[in-house]
Amino acid sequence: MTNNHFLDKIGSAMSDTFQKKSAEMTKIFTPLSREERYHLLMEMGQRLPPFPESCKTPDRIVQGCQSTLYLHAFLSEGKLFFEAYSDALISAGLAALLIAVYSGETPETILTCPPTFLSELGIAASLSPNRSNGLAELHLRMKQEALQALSSKV
Repeated sequence: MTNNHFLDKIGSAMSDTFQKKSAEMTKIFTPLSREERYHLLMEMGQRLPPFPESCKTPDRIVQGCQSTLYLHAFLSEGKLFFEAYSDALISAGLAALLIAVYSGETPETILTCPPTFLSELGIAASLSPNRSNGLAELHLRMKQEALQALSSKV
């Protein structure tokens, strides 16, 4: 199957749940100062569910992150779910933020809906270059997991 066939198949429609979750994150983060945003991100990172030790494998490490960040994805009933762990609270918080929006979405949605809410909130712009790179790599990894899930359905 060619890449063009994949692109034709997934289309460009944004799911309602993705829009609602993005809007909710925007509503939560918009009134906060930069310092308050960082604090909330760290809290979100602390609240990530426990990550199974069996999933802390080299193939699940997100490359390009300043700290060690593990990402595990699994498909259930046509939707992709993510779990993450990082030893750094900001990285864990950034993962939690993307997970809050992308987890439970179809692979098609993950592939076609960029996290524009991050730039709207100024989160990406307020990160150091290393953290910004790590955030981009995390999103890329989620899209790779979505593509893999989609190609396994074919």
